[in-house]
Amino acid sequence: MTDTVRPAFHGFEQIPLREYAERAYLDYSMYVVLDRALPFLGDGLKPVQRRIIFAMSELGLAAGAKPKKSARTVGDVIGKYHPHGDSACYEALVLMAQPFSYRYPLIEGQGNFGSSDDPKSFAAMRYTESKLTPIAEVLLGELGQGTVDWDPNFDGTLEEPTWMPARLPHLLLNGTTGIAVGMATDVPPHNLNEIVSACVRLLDDPGASVRDLCEHVRGPDYPTTAEIITATSDLLAMYETGHGSVRARATFMREGQNIVITALPYQVSPSKVIEQIAQQMRAKKLPWLEDLRDESDHENPVRVVLIPRSNRVDAEQLMGHLFATTDLERSYRVNLNVIGLDGRPQVKNLKMLLSEWLLFRTDTVTRRLNHRLQNVERRLHLLEGMLTAYLNLDEVIHIIRTEDQPKAALIARFELSETQADYILDTRLKQLGRLEEMKIRGEQDELDKERDRLMATLGSKAKLKKLIKDELLADAKKFGDARRSPLVARDVAQALRETELVASEPMTVVISEKGWVRAAKGHDVDAATLSYRDGDDVLSHVRGRSTQQVAFLDSTGRSYSAAVHTLPSARGNGEPLTGRFALASGASFQALAVGDNDQRFVIASSHGYGFVTRFENLTSRQKAGKAMLSLTIGATVLQPATVFNVETGRVVAVTSAGHVLVFPVSEVPELDKGKGNKLIEIPKAKRSTERVIAIAVVSPGGMLSVKSGARTMTLSYRDLDEYMGARASRGGLLPRGWQKVDGLVAE
Repeated sequence: MTDTVRPAFHGFEQIPLREYAERAYLDYSMYVVLDRALPFLGDGLKPVQRRIIFAMSELGLAAGAKPKKSARTVGDVIGKYHPHGDSACYEALVLMAQPFSYRYPLIEGQGNFGSSDDPKSFAAMRYTESKLTPIAEVLLGELGQGTVDWDPNFDGTLEEPTWMPARLPHLLLNGTTGIAVGMATDVPPHNLNEIVSACVRLLDDPGASVRDLCEHVRGPDYPTTAEIITATSDLLAMYETGHGSVRARATFMREGQNIVITALPYQVSPSKVIEQIAQQMRAKKLPWLEDLRDESDHENPVRVVLIPRSNRVDAEQLMGHLFATTDLERSYRVNLNVIGLDGRPQVKNLKMLLSEWLLFRTDTVTRRLNHRLQNVERRLHLLEGMLTAYLNLDEVIHIIRTEDQPKAALIARFELSETQADYILDTRLKQLGRLEEMKIRGEQDELDKERDRLMATLGSKAKLKKLIKDELLADAKKFGDARRSPLVARDVAQALRETELVASEPMTVVISEKGWVRAAKGHDVDAATLSYRDGDDVLSHVRGRSTQQVAFLDSTGRSYSAAVHTLPSARGNGEPLTGRFALASGASFQALAVGDNDQRFVIASSHGYGFVTRFENLTSRQKAGKAMLSLTIGATVLQPATVFNVETGRVVAVTSAGHVLVFPVSEVPELDKGKGNKLIEIPKAKRSTERVIAIAVVSPGGMLSVKSGARTMTLSYRDLDEYMGARASRGGLLPRGWQKVDGLVAE
């Protein structure tokens, strides 16, 4: 039989890269999920938090002790249990000490531990001091009573608890957030009294549904007095599925004419909210506000004063707009994804969380009682041996003095165990007084009674359940407090439309030949008398209101729009529209129109083609505008004509040769964009010299002014009858001397 030749081992393993990458990524993923990002259901802590709390207890930093430098705690944590960055560890410590971040802070900090305005503005750990708060006793109180498993630390020189024996469901009390690999957790904080009440309900009625438990747990309870406005039905659905969202809104009150914001949603910075409001004021999007002040101080952590322009301002409407456009109203994601007792992450509903935690608590109490029972029985065993020694004291002393191996002799003579013999030999002489026998018998009686109580509790599920319930209620009485976040069902705030934020005032929009625009208050503005830059003059103007949009048409037929109230004042020369819009090379602005979305206009070119369109089609949010009027080569855009009545209105078109054609508006097609139909005929031979000067629409009872130089001819609606004709016909000639028309004005 030949020997099999085995390949030499070189101290490393060769595996395919794909397999190695998959294995390494899975290992990393499980580490992040289980040992960093997600909390354990039992104590609600992540590993770094658990190690900080344990290290502080080992340093003797209980609630009644003097605080020590935070650097000392961080040093112990990263040196003994958590070999990671000191800054991340210190930040985790600070978070547990911030009353605006934790509903029930576990650490009491002295020094600068940040503020609600800037939670990360805390001082360096060499400057601050810290110790545990009284409620941390809920996590640590039963640690040394056989309630937890212990694991070796990272270098095997020390042991640390695998979890904390929490007497309360800390996971729901303070909540937590974390992002792992492929999953995340967002557990909101809750009120201690409500959670304990739900646990008691579940102990009494294990079949209680999530809806039943929500009679006790009404919703999250953040460390702020801002309102929770999520509907009760949505909160119930969130607790039934384990995921959803919660919406919180700032609270405010009226002080005379002023509006005072008194509370902000969880983790919202006052300075950021003030900046958001101020930014809207600078952009002239909050004309209702005169001023804004931050009067927050130590006594009033949040006090933001809004000063309206007048007492006629509707505070509810104004605040509703601010709720929708700033962080005064904020939504929080809820994802109850935690590591269960089986060591696996899972999204759990409220009943699953509380039921599983009660199993954890039952196991913890059982381990604590068994541990105590073992100690009691051990003590009784020792006392039994000590009593035997007292009853035979002279003989015991004689054996100790004369025997070379007194332990073996005592065991043989009095039938003692090794433990009893060691205890007798370790007893000091001063404990051999006459009253010791009475003390031993008294202690035996007390321990016997305690053993009976422990065995009775361990042997009865009802008594064990009652013990757990009594301890929960005792902790709730000691640490519980009233709800901070009131639950008020409200609709989600809606931002006001831009036009609702602007006072409706008559405005005249003026555009110059070089494309400079401005807006003057009032309709009695004479655009020709305004001052213009050198070499510039008025091109056109329209009358509208500050709440409307104004549309501009360029020489390529593209349309652009802007809000009238955003245009510069007519006190100066205005601003170039090229700064607002992106025009094609060589293009220039030629016309403008203002109106409401449903207002109709006749859009036409100088070659006599046009159509009716709604003003909404002229507006565009794009800086580059939108294609509106298709132009033939050499054509220009005419000033749009407002249509007040499609059925009775008449279109008037006049050419440079003095030809006028009047026809019903209803004969013009309504389009969103395009070239349109022919409005008036210009003979082919004259198209190079004759063009359409202007168009207008006259309604019944209206008048038409024909401008020719310094003269004006006024025609009534009836006077236009003699120029009536079919659309696209040549029309009639104006009287001699009026055939050189400069423009039309319909009134």
